Amino acid sequence: MTALLRRDLKLAVRAGGGFGLGLAFFLIVTVLVPFGVGPQSELLSRIAPGILWLGALLACLLSLDRLLALDWEDGTLDLLATSPLPLEAALGIKALAHWITTGLPLVLAVPVLGILLNLPAQGYGWLVLSLLLGTPALSVIGTFGAALTVGVKRGGLLMSLLVLPLYVPTLIFGAEAARRGATGMDPLTPLLMLSGITAGVVAIMPFASAAALRVNLR
Repeated sequence: MTALLRRDLKLAVRAGGGFGLGLAFFLIVTVLVPFGVGPQSELLSRIAPGILWLGALLACLLSLDRLLALDWEDGTLDLLATSPLPLEAALGIKALAHWITTGLPLVLAVPVLGILLNLPAQGYGWLVLSLLLGTPALSVIGTFGAALTVGVKRGGLLMSLLVLPLYVPTLIFGAEAARRGATGMDPLTPLLMLSGITAGVVAIMPFASAAALRVNLR
């Protein structure tokens, strides 16, 4: 499992679909928002948590089409399906690699990018915490979407249509927790809901992803 994780991390960096692309997209979204809504500090402070969460979600979505595509092209998925390692565990490792190369850099970049949107000082910690709790769910759900569409020509758009509705609960509770923290309200309830969603997704989705992948490999 450790060897598979190291391999996926190297592939994500070499293929250019993980760390660099997602982080660059997140930066572009954050920089362009003030141009679109105007330079009003009060307005930017109010929408900053939602915009940062939406940017992180779209940045994670951007790299999903390559999550299993390389393994499909070189036959690695067939080897994984017949290896002693359960396919559920292999897909869980791939989701972890995606989060390390995409989700984690976004979490680390948020304190810097929050300055561009005039995020209130008390909101930084809660925003980082909500992203730490929520972005793993984005990667695991994305792995399910990649398993459903692997091998489909031009399946990126189809995967986006399948995955985005599943992202909505995570986005709602993650952005609400960050908003409450930024405005001085109690963010405990949305954080608990977000944690529950992530825990449920991590527990269930690898099995759904493995089932979908087995159907596609037949």
